[in-house]
Amino acid sequence: MAEEPEETATIDIEALEREGDIAADYIEGLLDIADFDGDIDMDVEGDRALVSVVGATLKELIGERGEVLEALQELTRLAVHRTTGTRSRLMLDIGGYRESRRKVLRKLGTEVANEVKRTGRAKELNPMTPFERKVVHDAVAAAGLHSESEGEEPSRYVVVYPVD
Repeated sequence: MAEEPEETATIDIEALEREGDIAADYIEGLLDIADFDGDIDMDVEGDRALVSVVGATLKELIGERGEVLEALQELTRLAVHRTTGTRSRLMLDIGGYRESRRKVLRKLGTEVANEVKRTGRAKELNPMTPFERKVVHDAVAAAGLHSESEGEEPSRYVVVYPVD
C-alpha cells in the first residue's frame, strides 16, 4: 500500500531571499543617512526572511524596550511591500536584541506556565509586542498549557490558563 505524500506549505526561498535583499538595501540606506556603522546579515528562518544589523553603536536603533526596532521593522516591511507588492513577514534584528529577548521570554513563559500548573490559577502578563507574545505563547504551549492574547494594541498582553 503506497503512502500518500504529506501536504506541506511550500516556502519560496528565492522570494524570501529577495525580501532580505530589498530589506538590507533599505536598512543600509537608513544607516548611511543616520551615519551609523553596521554590518548586515541576511538569512531565511522558517517561513520568513531575517535581516540582522550588527555593530558597535546601535542602541539608538533599538530604543527602550525595542520600540525603535519595531518601528524600523514595520518601515522595512513597507519598503519590501512597495517593491514586491506582497505583504512581508520579515524579521529585523539589531545588535542581537531579538535573540537575547527571545531567551528571556522563553524562560518567562516556562516559569509562568509552571506557576499556573502549581496554583491552578490563570495569570496575566504585562503588555508585550506581537513578537514577544508569540515567543511566550510558544513557551507556554511547549510546557503543555494554553495561553491567549487579550486587550488592544499597544496594551495587548498574554494570559496563561491552567489545564481544565
